[in-house]
Amino acid sequence: MEEKIDFERLRKEMVRHQIQGRGITNENVLSAFLRVPREEFVPLEMKNFAYDDCPLPIGFGQTISQPYMVAIMTELAEPEKKDKVLEIGTGSGYQTAILCEIGCVVYSIERIPELAERAKQTLEKLGYDPEIIIGDGTLGYQENSPYKIIIVTAGAPEIPKSLVEQLDENGRIIIPVGDMFSQELIRGIKRKGKLIREFHGGCQFVPLMGKEGWK
Repeated sequence: MEEKIDFERLRKEMVRHQIQGRGITNENVLSAFLRVPREEFVPLEMKNFAYDDCPLPIGFGQTISQPYMVAIMTELAEPEKKDKVLEIGTGSGYQTAILCEIGCVVYSIERIPELAERAKQTLEKLGYDPEIIIGDGTLGYQENSPYKIIIVTAGAPEIPKSLVEQLDENGRIIIPVGDMFSQELIRGIKRKGKLIREFHGGCQFVPLMGKEGWK
């Protein structure tokens, strides 16, 4: 008989060691990570590794990011209940779920229809109700702009102008910027129409494909 995995215990250990242990302190973020079942967002054959300290493949050349990377991007965004958030790159839907758990109003764009549909089904199953849009995330989602927060979960050659335009005054964009193989995690804060950039260390994401990203 196959031994049942105690995902709740693994989730608590992940938060304690991988996230709090690396300096994440935002209580909203920590609480969301304790409540969102990461194992629901990975392929069936990967469930045993859902709480490992690494990214995992989810198909179509895409990944679910390392838990700590999701946590630091979320903490840098400083999300609060009812904040309007645009997420670029739905992927598995895990980052989407974390933002929904915090109470944000989330619009998420995914360019791969199969991933968008899979993420939507998982999110609905868990009781989350973001708006999932299939399209070119580099162009943002003008219909519901401006956004308090924009989180980009893929590496860009530069920050897309469309996203900066759709960011609210004093809003925050979190985005990896660099080449196709390694990037620097940037937080941009919009002040008087211009972006003030902060740099938060090296990272490695799949490329951000689109009109204002990688072609």
